[in-house]
Amino acid sequence: MSSKEQMGTGAAELVRIVSRRMIKPPPPPFSEEAVNIHLTPWDLCLITVDYIQKGILLPKPPGGGVVVDTLASSFARALGKFYPFAGRLVVEHHDGGTTTAVLLKCTGEGAEFIHAVAPGVAAADIAGSIHTPSVVWAFFPLNHVLGADAATESLPVLSAQVTELADGVFIGMSLNHSVGDGTAFWEFFNTWSEINRGGIDLRWPAPVHQRFFMNSSPVPIILPFSKLQDVVLRLERPTVQECFFTFSAASIQKLKARANSETPAAVTISSLQALLAHLWRAVSRARRLPPEQETSYSLLIGCRGRVKGIPQAYMGNAVVFAKASSTAGEILGKGLGWTAWQLNRVVASFDEAGMANWLDRWTKKPDFLYAGAKSLGGAAVTTGSSPRFDVFGNDFGWGKPVAVRSGCGNKIDGKATVFEGPERGGSMSLEVCIAPDALRRLVADEEFMDAVSMPM
Repeated sequence: MSSKEQMGTGAAELVRIVSRRMIKPPPPPFSEEAVNIHLTPWDLCLITVDYIQKGILLPKPPGGGVVVDTLASSFARALGKFYPFAGRLVVEHHDGGTTTAVLLKCTGEGAEFIHAVAPGVAAADIAGSIHTPSVVWAFFPLNHVLGADAATESLPVLSAQVTELADGVFIGMSLNHSVGDGTAFWEFFNTWSEINRGGIDLRWPAPVHQRFFMNSSPVPIILPFSKLQDVVLRLERPTVQECFFTFSAASIQKLKARANSETPAAVTISSLQALLAHLWRAVSRARRLPPEQETSYSLLIGCRGRVKGIPQAYMGNAVVFAKASSTAGEILGKGLGWTAWQLNRVVASFDEAGMANWLDRWTKKPDFLYAGAKSLGGAAVTTGSSPRFDVFGNDFGWGKPVAVRSGCGNKIDGKATVFEGPERGGSMSLEVCIAPDALRRLVADEEFMDAVSMPM
C-alpha cells in the first residue's frame, strides 16, 4: 500500500511522537509593569477560535539527519526575543467573582517543542498534488484547542513540532490567536529560522509586545462573565476537504489586468483582490448557488499603518474583518472586475475613526468570533493570512521550503488561506477548504483551473 493510500484512513497513525519538552528562554530584563500584558479587544475577540497553525515542508538535510537539539536551542533563542510567547494566559476574577479579565503573564514557563517521525510519508505526498492529505494535520500540535482553553487549562500559548519524513522535514507551529496574529506568527518563524541557519538575527525593528489601547479604552478590559468558558461556543465542525492551488506571477498579472479592464478608470484593483474575486466566482459556481442567494466575502484588513500609534513591529493582534456582500447572480453575471471592485470598496472604506468606535463598543458589549458561525449555510467565503508574509525565506540552514501548509484549526466551509507563492515576483497560493461535493466541482471548473499552476 502506498503512503498516499495509507493517508486515507488512520492518517495520524503515520506520525509517531518521539519526545516532548518545554523550552524556556533566558529571562530578559523586564520591568515590573511589563510582566503582565493586558489583552485588547482585537486579542480577546479571538479567544474563542483555534490556534493559528501553519508550517513548512523542507528538504532532507545533508547527511540525512535532523539535529533536533540544535533546532530546540535556536527555538529557545528566538523565544528570548518573543518572551511573552513563553508565558501563560491567566484569568483574573473581579467584582466578587462575577466578572473576569484575561492577562498574558510573561512567566517564562516555556513553549512546547515536539519531535516526531513519519517515515511512511514522502514530501511528494504533500506537495505533489493539489489535494491536501489528512496526515498534514498530524504535523501540528494543539489541534482543535481554543484560545480560552489555554487560559483555563494552563496550556502553552506556543507549540512547535518537527516531523521527520521519509525524504524531508515538516516544521509546524501553533500559536494562540489571542496572543498574536499572522504577522506575529511569521515574525517568530522568520527569527527562528534565521538563528538556526547561523544568523545573528539583526531583524529590525525589535518586536513590540506591549499592547496598544485607544485613549478611551479601560485597562484591563473586564468581561461580564463569571467564568471564561462561558464565552466559549463549541460549534459542530463541518465536514470539509481542502485543496492547495498555486497561481504563477504571470497568471496573477493576467487576472489583475482583466479585472482592471472591467472596472471604472478611477479604481485600481490589486493582484490579491483580482485573485480573491476569481475564487469567489468559482466557489459560487461550485456551490451551485441560486442567482438570488446572498453570498459574502470576508477578508482581513491589517491595522498596522492604518491606525496611528500601532508600530509595524507590533506583535499583538491588529487585524479586523471586513465583509463584501452580493447575490450569486451579480457575482457570476457582472464579471471578474465588478466582483473585485466589491472587495476593493470594502478595503477602501476602512476608517480609523470607525475602528476606534468599534473598539469602544466592544469594551462595553464584548462580541466573540466563532469560526463555525461564518459558514452561513455554505454561501460565504473568508480569507485569512497574507501573501506578504515571508514563508519561503524560512531556510533553517539546509535549503528553502518546498511547500507551506496549515493545520486543522479554523477549517470551515468557505475558508481560504492565502500565502506567498514559491515563485518570487508575485506568485500566490490559496488553500481552499469547502464541502466535498463543491470541492470536486471546483477542481473540475475549467475557468478557475486555467489560472492554476499544477504541481510537478
